[in-house]
Order: sequence, then structure tokens, then C-alpha cells
Amino acid sequence: MVLGPLPMNREPHAYELCEQHVNSFTAPRGWQVIRLATNFEPAPPSPDDLLALADAVREAGSRTRTPQASKPQTPPPARPRFRIVEGG
Repeated sequence: MVLGPLPMNREPHAYELCEQHVNSFTAPRGWQVIRLATNFEPAPPSPDDLLALADAVREAGSRTRTPQASKPQTPPPARPRFRIVEGG
């Protein structure tokens, strides 16, 4: 198991952990853990972050309403997106 910075592309067998859980993580018995030491500095907030958050809020709000079949759906522009995690 490798613990390190998030990859630029989505990996099917990778999981995202917050800093608290990465620091307190223990692997199952018999697993080898490799921690990649980096001096990674998080990027400052950008307008894309705000737009991605707004998209996530809109998506969560649309789950409670019934979709309108008469209104054609246009795909949103490509930008970073947040995922909604239930039970946080």
C-alpha cells in the first residue's frame, strides 16, 4: 500500500483520505506500507473550486426534486468536481 499525494488522474483502486486519517492510518497485518514524503503545499483557492462546490450543491438539491423531462440537459463545462459523501 502506498500513501502519498493524490494523483492527477482518477485511479480505480485508489482512495482519498484526509490528512488526519492518513497520519493515523494503520494497514492490515501482513501489508507493507510505503509513505511518500513530500513537501506538497496545497494550491490556493481558485474560482474553479467555488464552481465545483456550487455544482455539488446543485446536484445534491436536484436529488430531492423530480427532473423535468421537457427541459433538454446540456453537459456542464469540464472542471474539477467534488463528490458528495453521505454520513460524513
